[in-house]
Amino acid sequence: MPSPAENRPVDVTTDYSDILAVLRRTGLLQSTNPVLQPFSGGVSSDIVRVEEHGRSFVVKRALAKLKVKDDWFADVARNAVEQAYLHRVGALVPQAVPRLLHTDAAGGWFAMEYLGAGFENWKARLMRGETDPAPARRAGEVLGAIHRETWGRADIAREFRTWSNFHQLRAEPYLETTARRVPELAPELTAEVARMRRAEYALVHGDFSPKNLLVSQDRLVIVDAEVAWYGEPAFDTAFLLTHLHLKALVHPANPDAYLGLAPRFWSAYTAALGAHATPDLEARTVRLLLCLLLARVHGKSPAEYLTDPVRRDYVTAFVRRLLPRPPAQLAELAADWRAGIPS
Repeated sequence: MPSPAENRPVDVTTDYSDILAVLRRTGLLQSTNPVLQPFSGGVSSDIVRVEEHGRSFVVKRALAKLKVKDDWFADVARNAVEQAYLHRVGALVPQAVPRLLHTDAAGGWFAMEYLGAGFENWKARLMRGETDPAPARRAGEVLGAIHRETWGRADIAREFRTWSNFHQLRAEPYLETTARRVPELAPELTAEVARMRRAEYALVHGDFSPKNLLVSQDRLVIVDAEVAWYGEPAFDTAFLLTHLHLKALVHPANPDAYLGLAPRFWSAYTAALGAHATPDLEARTVRLLLCLLLARVHGKSPAEYLTDPVRRDYVTAFVRRLLPRPPAQLAELAADWRAGIPS
């Protein structure tokens, strides 16, 4: 669910009549003319705020073709995966996700609570230059708790054997596409895909980025879990850290403020994760972080704010140098990244 600040005018070409009819039958809607306010910011779903008689909630419906430059299609059944993630995490870590109001797995949509104007996505704050460490710490605490509570759970593993969905939305557009476009690093990238396919540690969100973390004064809420999969938790940690490293790159006047958020996140995450926070998990996070940095330049979902050719070339050269023999620790990678950031 995007931030309230990302509202756009109603798209009158989108037909929500079937969903509204179901909402009326379930009692969630009473009137025949609610106010619909779509959100912008997402590429994989229609997300609309429904307002009626002073109350609001959000409806999310998956799209078969994602709204990106490349042709990128995905099974709308991923909406059911997101519903399952919100159900499961809502039971284990209730404050971490929005409350579901109605689900329709067959129809590919669901309704959830609207969190209100007191929440804003963390990405918007970071892009404005706000580097308060509290969201980084909360992100680590929440993600660590989710991974800890689901680690080694055979029942959850059975529920989220959703590799094909994860492959469509993450492994193929990020790593495999990048392998085709940067062939000299194809062995390393495809090896990570093969390794992740065999991994089965904990419940992974799959899109754990600042844009999907809604923050208020005292709470952090995760949204957009349609890539959820029981597999490699290092993908979640690497995904978030990729964004922090890229924000440092595009804010060269103050990169340390952004890179300083990475150890705050990692320290809180490992403390919450407990005994599962091994050196090997950190090493796997480093490898995936390098892969994802490259993917945000050469994959199907490039970082929209990374437009400067000098900085794009910096990412490519950095990963080319380190991915064949990556460092084992995040601090070493971050120091190397910081040392070479173009002014």
